[in-house]
Amino acid sequence: MTKQLDLTDIQGNVVRAYGRFGYPVARYVFLNIRHSATARQFLLAISKRVTSSVEWGDGPGQIKQPDWTVNVAFAYQGLKELGLPRSSLNGFSPEFVQGMKHRRDMLGDDGPSAPDNWDPIWRGNRETREQDVHIFISLNARLPALMEQAYQWLLEQVKAHEQGVVILSGHRGDDGSLLDYQDVKVVMENGKPTAKEHFGYTDGIGDPVFEGAPNYDLNVHGRGKQMEDGSWQPLATGEFLLGHVDEAHEYPPAPQPVLLARNGTYMVYRKLHENVATFDQYLEKHAQNYARHRGLALDNARELLAAKFVGRWRDNGAPLVKAPDPESKAKFDMQFLGADAAGKDKLLSDFTYDDDMSGAKCPFSAHIRRINPRASLQMVKGACPGSMIYNEGAFDTPGALANRRRILRRGLPYGDVKDRSRNDGNHGIIIMMINADINRQFEFVQQQWINYGNDFQSGSDKEILLGNHDADDKAPSKAVLQVDPQGDEAPYILSKIPRLVETRGGEYFFVPSLTALRMIAQGVIDPT
Repeated sequence: MTKQLDLTDIQGNVVRAYGRFGYPVARYVFLNIRHSATARQFLLAISKRVTSSVEWGDGPGQIKQPDWTVNVAFAYQGLKELGLPRSSLNGFSPEFVQGMKHRRDMLGDDGPSAPDNWDPIWRGNRETREQDVHIFISLNARLPALMEQAYQWLLEQVKAHEQGVVILSGHRGDDGSLLDYQDVKVVMENGKPTAKEHFGYTDGIGDPVFEGAPNYDLNVHGRGKQMEDGSWQPLATGEFLLGHVDEAHEYPPAPQPVLLARNGTYMVYRKLHENVATFDQYLEKHAQNYARHRGLALDNARELLAAKFVGRWRDNGAPLVKAPDPESKAKFDMQFLGADAAGKDKLLSDFTYDDDMSGAKCPFSAHIRRINPRASLQMVKGACPGSMIYNEGAFDTPGALANRRRILRRGLPYGDVKDRSRNDGNHGIIIMMINADINRQFEFVQQQWINYGNDFQSGSDKEILLGNHDADDKAPSKAVLQVDPQGDEAPYILSKIPRLVETRGGEYFFVPSLTALRMIAQGVIDPT
């Protein structure tokens, strides 16, 4: 390891996606500050229980893995209420200051995703001071019963400081009920926990790896940055943590003093409702056309088409660049079944688009290609119509256009799909994205790569799953499934793509280090 991070100072949810570390349930609670000094006392009390990124173990001198975790973050309005000096507040990024609701045009939160349709807690946020979301507290637990234990602990802390903080209600639950918290949990299949979301795809396989993170050397293949010699290196720490050098060999913009920012980061919280009925109906309709187009059996066509939406097969996450059709998928499955855990992980994550620059295997509008295009954006048009070739020597590193747009993924699905023929159930995903620069990373990806396709030579084609599609006949969304430019097959066009995912709320948060959290709680932030 070339860089040592102070893991005792970094909050645990920055380094760990808790769902993959044995915490299948979580509860997110949001508070409003009513009295600044008492709110700081509340923070001081809970700061003693906040979970760091320190490595766990059962050996002598090691810290045992907790039954439940606690992590804290602040919206800009919350930092103001806690009394941070004006000069420190001025150092936070403009988009964090403005908040997600007021960035809706940039984010494409229109139509059914517009703030008027968000959960009441998010509709009220930034409208009146009493409705503002100030503090975010996340609880993750190893069992549902332990989650209740954690929540009771939090309620006791709130009650002990009830003059200072109140829990905000307004999260939509089942049957239209409004709750004081947002519950999330892993999706179960045949009684077993999975890493899937409600459309059936495995989530979070390609989560980035950065320098200094525990075991990064074991997980770097396909998750770090692609090098000229074909190897992989971890991304610079400063892409995800303030106070560290980023991929531009600079420190990302951050507030002062240094101790307020260092080892902290920004978190994007979004509640995304999944229209499962629309997804199933659209997939089935096009599966029949795609079966005729490709000469495939309907079942094979359906699953291949579903894989084209995301870039991975739904059953085991096999990437299309390694298994582009049913025949190669069958061979991949045999290899996958015989591999150990490390081998399976390498099969799923260790790939590039070097041999698929024209998108014939993984389409340009597929989810994983838009979120992390690896080194595939360094392309120019080839001599053969429809072909793209690598633009060798155009950049210092193969992933120069993508390495500064990476985002750590956190969060879990919410709700149960009780009736797949209806969209109006309480089901979706809470996604929390961690990055050092909200505008350069999350907002760029959301605006330019999800809701627009020019960087992928795809005009206005949006990302298939998350794009803010408009099925209006005047401007219907489409996506082209590319084919081998040297072959005889015609491209397949996904026409009139409906809105598959709708935003139901969210906000931008600052996740402080443990040092900064204690300083905020003690009211000793001094930028001079």
